[in-house]
Formats: sequence, C-alpha cells, structure tokens
Amino acid sequence: MTGSLVVPLKALIASALSLGASVGVLVWGFELGNFAPILGFDPSHVYGVDVLVLLLTFVFGFGLAMDYEMFILSRIKERVDAGLPGPEAIALGLQRSGRIITSAALIIVLVFLGFASGDLMVIKQLGIGLAVAVLIDATLVRCLLVPAFMTWQRRIMWWAPAPLTRLHARFGLSD
Repeated sequence: MTGSLVVPLKALIASALSLGASVGVLVWGFELGNFAPILGFDPSHVYGVDVLVLLLTFVFGFGLAMDYEMFILSRIKERVDAGLPGPEAIALGLQRSGRIITSAALIIVLVFLGFASGDLMVIKQLGIGLAVAVLIDATLVRCLLVPAFMTWQRRIMWWAPAPLTRLHARFGLSD
C-alpha cells in the first residue's frame, strides 16, 4: 500500500509489543493466579497458559492489530499523497480514524471480556488475552507509540530501496 520498507517493519514491531504484553498479562493472571478471585477459578488447577490460547491470541491479536494499523495508515497516506507535511498528515490521519478505532476496540474488548465469564479455562484465557491485546494495541500502541514513531522518523518513514520502489510503482496497490 505504501511502497515503504520502514512502515511494515514498524507495524510488526508495534504488534509484537501489544502481543508480548498480552502474554505477560496471561502469565501474571493465570499462571500466578492473580485473576483467580475475579474470575472464580482455583489457581492450583491451572497448569499454565494453554498453548492453543497462545496461538489463537497471536493469530487473532495480530490480525486485529493489522486491521487498526491499516486503517490509521490509509488515512495518513491519503494526507501524505495530498502533499501535506509528515507531522500534519499524521495528526489529521489520527484525528480522522481515532474515534472509529477507539469505538471498535471498545466493542471488541467487551466481547472478549464476556468470554472470561465462561466456565472453560481455555475460553477464559483466550478472552482475557485478546481483550488485553486489543486494549493495549488500540490505545497505547496505535494511538500513541505509532504516531510518535512516525513523527520522529518522518524523514525515513516512506523510504524503500530503488528496486522495491520500481516494483511498487508497477504492481503496487493504489487507489
């Protein structure tokens, strides 16, 4: 979409932050038993975070994170293509997409938190893991860290090596 090499690498690193935090919360809450009083389970019967939960949290969490990333990035790229300077394009892109992303993330977090009220431990863990991943990704990562990084690195944000630039010009996605 952008033809950049930096933007996708930034997106992968940003997603790793929210997914890593989500796994940390899962371990803290379930393996260490800190969620036991809230979610009503016996921590002595929990033998770690289920591998399926980790896999599904990574897969669905990454997919949702990329959805938010593409939504914000498309608004920013529209402004850059219109000729606005980097910081202004980032600010306007975030303004145009911020409320929608926040609303969608809130709905998704509430749905995933509903999973935590179930009886199966795997469903509880999956609900909490995905709720935390979406909450952190939509608030801290996409609305704070990503715009800050893009503003900080605005000179190289849209950079790509010459062969990739030619390839994108010929076959890349555009309006």
